[in-house]
Amino acid sequence: MHSSSLLITLTSLLTACGQGNPQEQLPAEAARNKDTLLHQGTPLAQYVVEAFADRRGTVWFGTMEHGLASYNGNELAFFPGTEGLTVVSINEDAEGRIWFAGHEGTGLRYFDPAAEPPVITTLWKEETSVTTDRAGTVWVGTNAGVLRQEGDRFVPFPLPIDRSVIGEYAIVPGRASLALEDSRGNLWFRTDGAGAIRYKDGTFTQFTKEHGLCSNMVNGIVEDDQGRLWFICMQAYQPEMTYDGGLCRLEDPSVATAEEARFTTFPDVEGLHHNDLYTLFKDSGGAIWIGATGRGAYRYQDGEFTLFDRTDRPDLNASFGLQGMAEDAQGRLWCGFSGGLFRLDEGTFKHMPREGPWE
Repeated sequence: MHSSSLLITLTSLLTACGQGNPQEQLPAEAARNKDTLLHQGTPLAQYVVEAFADRRGTVWFGTMEHGLASYNGNELAFFPGTEGLTVVSINEDAEGRIWFAGHEGTGLRYFDPAAEPPVITTLWKEETSVTTDRAGTVWVGTNAGVLRQEGDRFVPFPLPIDRSVIGEYAIVPGRASLALEDSRGNLWFRTDGAGAIRYKDGTFTQFTKEHGLCSNMVNGIVEDDQGRLWFICMQAYQPEMTYDGGLCRLEDPSVATAEEARFTTFPDVEGLHHNDLYTLFKDSGGAIWIGATGRGAYRYQDGEFTLFDRTDRPDLNASFGLQGMAEDAQGRLWCGFSGGLFRLDEGTFKHMPREGPWE
């Protein structure tokens, strides 16, 4: 799963995190070198809010107001016809078509990258997120509810959410989207204000803060190699800030009821508790990556958290607002930040400007 498909609008995210102007948080040394740093290349976009690697080896990037960009191993380029769009989720279906979705006006679109030239098909323009399950079936999250692809149409997939009882939420109470299908065949949905919902064989199970989640605003879910599920959460902003959020892990996702659930939280790891988290990613080696807003990115591997907080462009991403992560065919991690596109090289987030170089 890529973090990708945020439950809130990006502008609200940045305002809430104090990241509307990353230069406001410049370290003293970076501020002194600001003029030099600003000549090290043009950011791909001010906000790169999604990253996704397809089966062909192309890495795709969703930006705020600059559409869709890609890196094919040789060059970094914007995808024609997407300028002006805000793309917050990207995925690939069973036929290899690339789907992308985003804010009002972007809506839901897809294209076949193998076609020459690839033609974008727009299905609708309302605010939308897009995910696929293990079979490559497309799932769509809208403000009104969740839809599942059946052939050439999308049908409602009703979740047992009573929006009238949601008292705390981020942007849209009860908004939901598919986060992943786990190795046991369970479908897991993230929601704004209603926690996480598991579905299998006609049965829904709802997990909330009452059962151990950090909060009821779930941004992402991934499964590790041991079959445990990791959740990133954010705080509620409505009707007021709840100051919760963070990272938690469901030790046995096969529990029959939510009351039997055992969640582990990480209050001793700075930035992973009582914080808004937006990126959760599992790499090809099985490591779990978590974007800790304001702190950096953590890698969880072999039972230990390792923090990565070095950057060659602190003028751009000193606030460490990590929005998306993807891994290319060479095993390199590409990272979308509030501030631009970066790649993790030798433990440092290195800026990947429009002009290159990218090797």
